[in-house]
Amino acid sequence: MIGESGEQLGIVSLEAAIQAAEEANLDLVEIAPNAVPPVCKILEFGKFRYEKQKKIKQNRKKQHVVQVKEIRLRPSIGDHDLQTKLNKAQKFIEEGSKLRFTVMFRGREMARMEVGRILLERVADILKEIAKVEKVPETEGRRMTLIMAPK
Repeated sequence: MIGESGEQLGIVSLEAAIQAAEEANLDLVEIAPNAVPPVCKILEFGKFRYEKQKKIKQNRKKQHVVQVKEIRLRPSIGDHDLQTKLNKAQKFIEEGSKLRFTVMFRGREMARMEVGRILLERVADILKEIAKVEKVPETEGRRMTLIMAPK
């Protein structure tokens, strides 16, 4: 058992522990139920629960979730349109997001999939200053994807 000010009171019977908690006008809280013998502490339960929730919230704030933004391209995209999409990609990378470039093929474009690979290699070459290739261009059905992450 642990007392209200944090001092160890040793192994105490359950009745004695409950009586000590009632005398202090506090609660007897089981801190480590799996320990042998179980560890109990005399404290104010509402305050204990509040501190625990506060600690959980603090840990959640420190977590950083990496977002994956997707930019879709077509094999026949014009130079200016590509430059516009790459400017947007640059902003996403500066924010710390990962990028997935997807080239979508339709109809006869499926016969010339190397055009999509060349396009994705061009994109990777343009953005190599600020991002690194995390996953090389890979074909999945009618789509070819490239994943880049900030350096």
